[in-house]
Amino acid sequence: MQGEQYTEVAKALRDGDLDRAPVSPAERLLLEFVGTLTRHAYRITDEQVQALRDVGWTDAQIAEAVYDGALFNMLVRIADAFDIHPPTMMDPEGVPGAITRDREHRMRTHHEIL
Repeated sequence: MQGEQYTEVAKALRDGDLDRAPVSPAERLLLEFVGTLTRHAYRITDEQVQALRDVGWTDAQIAEAVYDGALFNMLVRIADAFDIHPPTMMDPEGVPGAITRDREHRMRTHHEIL
């Protein structure tokens, strides 16, 4: 099956459990970077970007991660604003844990700000 080697990674990321994802240290660093972009983009530091370079990511690859992460974040926020959910046939296992936990976190943060 095409992509079968990524099944465990996909399951772990779907559940929001980066510790369980069988990824390389360089991939983990990139995923953590995108997590920072998603939750607190203003907290990205020069040192964080340099650490990505130090493990082998090129500036073009880092930029691509930012573009992709920002695009998906925008689409998720639009879907949230309009309460748009994929049909169950598209996601038979239900809403991924990573999404529900992130929504709960955003709601708590929003209430704390108010």
